[in-house]
Amino acid sequence: MKKTGLAFVLLVAAQSNFLLAQGNVHHQSTSYQWPTDSLVRQKLEMWRDQKFGMIIHWGLYAVPGIIESWSLCNESWIERDSTSSYDKYKDWYWGLKKDFNPTQFNPEQWAQAGKDAGMRYVVFTTKHHDGFTMFDTKESDFKITDGPFKTNPRTNVAKHVFEAFRKQNFMIGAYYSKPDWHSEYFWWPKYATPDRNVNYDIRKYPWRWKKFQDFTFNQVSELMRDYGSIDILWLDGGWVRPLETVTDEVRAWGAPIPPFSMQVNMPRIAAMAREAQPGLLIVDRTVHGEFENYQTPEQRIPEKQLDYPWESCITLGDAWGHVPNDQYKSSAKVIHTLIEVVAKGGSLLLGVGPSAEGTLNDKQIIRLREIGDWLKPNGEAIYNTRTLPIYQSGNTYFTKGKGKTVYALVTFAEGKVPESTISWNGNVPIKGSVVHIVGSNVKVKWKKLGNEVFVTLPASVTRKYFPAYVFSYQMD
Repeated sequence: MKKTGLAFVLLVAAQSNFLLAQGNVHHQSTSYQWPTDSLVRQKLEMWRDQKFGMIIHWGLYAVPGIIESWSLCNESWIERDSTSSYDKYKDWYWGLKKDFNPTQFNPEQWAQAGKDAGMRYVVFTTKHHDGFTMFDTKESDFKITDGPFKTNPRTNVAKHVFEAFRKQNFMIGAYYSKPDWHSEYFWWPKYATPDRNVNYDIRKYPWRWKKFQDFTFNQVSELMRDYGSIDILWLDGGWVRPLETVTDEVRAWGAPIPPFSMQVNMPRIAAMAREAQPGLLIVDRTVHGEFENYQTPEQRIPEKQLDYPWESCITLGDAWGHVPNDQYKSSAKVIHTLIEVVAKGGSLLLGVGPSAEGTLNDKQIIRLREIGDWLKPNGEAIYNTRTLPIYQSGNTYFTKGKGKTVYALVTFAEGKVPESTISWNGNVPIKGSVVHIVGSNVKVKWKKLGNEVFVTLPASVTRKYFPAYVFSYQMD
């Protein structure tokens, strides 16, 4: 076996350790500041109605099928091929640019799969931490439009992704990484790269950090001004942050923290971005304050209901990007996750990764379609809803619709057929209310004993499995 092939095998074998460790990379903020701009508040409420979105990680890392960017980082939790030096590994990774030629690039397939799943917004990775841009930036030649794909009429990938999803009436989000490990103004070749942070003292070289601030500003400006209507600027890399936002809790995360601010000048970026895109939502992940318009817990659901905007970012498989033989969650698992997230006041952003050729695979397509098959008849209990004080009773979750309408979403373990009678505590229908199964005209008998509601299901329902049944009724 050639050494390069061995490197691929060893690196892919290390992916499970990466996936376990990534839980320590991004942590949810513990405070929230409501925006004051009326247009931002309006856009925020519009976003809160959507409930279900797709985040797409796609870049150089799709070529060997490895975890996105992180293998470049020199931290103790990172696993790499031990047969190559770190410098050679970085050269190999940067060199993937010459191999990335997604001739089957099909954003219409992605958008159709998202629509079939019942998704309403998209967040596309325009640049991850490795610095490779999926748009035609003028700030760097480390981009999709300066490799073997540059002669393709769809070489400016981000433009075509956004257009495909706009045609399906999605809200549009641009993911952008604040850290850029390829930029010489972030990782200066003069020094080693010991961790995820800038590798020089910006207090000693302020001019160099100013170069990086301008680089970041200019790239975000390109996205905001040249790529049509954008609803969300989704900024990753929360360790690039003002020093005053580094709390004891942030230190407890275990990530390396430099003894100085790593500000990219968010006030300047936000002012420019909202001039170009009025009402733009800005999500400066994990950096609490005016530029984190909603929070983004990663690969988990908060334990309790939250009374401010948030989304759970959770992968369909085990990885964010394309990894060979990834293990995808069942459609029932995703549906149950969506129900719990919405009942607790959040939205679900589901991660999918296209292949290096530019397509989703059959398993991804099937999973997404199965989720949509449930949402089509039951979506009224998800979209445009808000929370109730009692949001859960056992395996039943609740959402509030228009007026006095309440939805009880009863989840069932995979493959388990519902009993003829189900019950929940709290959120009792008003006397005389009709309780019916959403998506059908089937009315069900119900009664209450104290604060407990009992619903009798018809035989046609109890003979088959469904991930969740939804009941609609009126409640004071």
